[in-house]
Amino acid sequence: MTQQFRTEELPDTDEIEQITRAAWHYYNDGLTQNQIAEILGVSRIKVSRLLEKGRQTGLIELRINSPYGGCLTLQQELADAFGLADARVVPAFDEAPVTPRIGRAAASFLVQKLEPNDLLAIGWGEATTSTLRYMAPVFPNSNISLVSLTGGVSAYIGNTGLYGPQNNAHLIPTPLRVSSPELAEMLRIEPYVRHVLDMAATARIALIGVGSVSNTATLVRYGYCTSAEVELFARRGAVGDVLGYFYDADGHILDLDLHRHVVAVRPDDMRRIPNVAAAAAGPQKIEAILGLLRGRLANILVTDETTARELLRRKG
Repeated sequence: MTQQFRTEELPDTDEIEQITRAAWHYYNDGLTQNQIAEILGVSRIKVSRLLEKGRQTGLIELRINSPYGGCLTLQQELADAFGLADARVVPAFDEAPVTPRIGRAAASFLVQKLEPNDLLAIGWGEATTSTLRYMAPVFPNSNISLVSLTGGVSAYIGNTGLYGPQNNAHLIPTPLRVSSPELAEMLRIEPYVRHVLDMAATARIALIGVGSVSNTATLVRYGYCTSAEVELFARRGAVGDVLGYFYDADGHILDLDLHRHVVAVRPDDMRRIPNVAAAAAGPQKIEAILGLLRGRLANILVTDETTARELLRRKG
């Protein structure tokens, strides 16, 4: 069967031979373009052009034999479907817990995106904790600072190795939820708390978890909400929470008394952060993630393959 080229400008016989030799040395032998240039007696720029022409004409076709291949397609589909700036999807693997795998993927993404002396704002939840554990070795050499988006973070960040006098961690020194709206407001205007809240809003990148509305939600397990409250919130239309604020299926923040007890950056202020990455996966999180994305509460998603497929199916 004759090779079908994809462009009108077909290489001649001599150029086909050069492209073939360049591709063989580059992809099979692992040689650099400089090394190939010496072998072929051409410039490095010429080698680069040969490889590019080989790809454009169809002489070179790359095949990635990896479970991540399909996930790369899903990433683009998620970004297109929900208007995301970026997405990361890890392959499905039922034999391993999902949270550590999502944490590792989120850590990998953040390490690629964060720059030296950057400020990373962090939210509440187990996905955040898992991510920070994987990132711990990176922080000492990068001078990246952490700033919390909510109170209560110090309760679980201590075992990540990132919170101590030697680290640049600026955490709100309060619980996530306090006993009265009056106390919450007093704490928000207390100088150090106000300073941290204002600092969080200036971050370039934020990492948040996505809470589900269930008796097993992290807020319930940490004692910030009761099962009865969560059931009431669900009856009022809640599908998930972010930073302790519950929202409906379209991502609208509900009018709940609980929100007046929360010490955290408000969702509208969080939206001003250019890159808000949400890390979440699992069947119990589908409704919560859908609402989060519909409400533009995050513009980056880190999830797994099964969750990604269900999100796309349910987008509607």
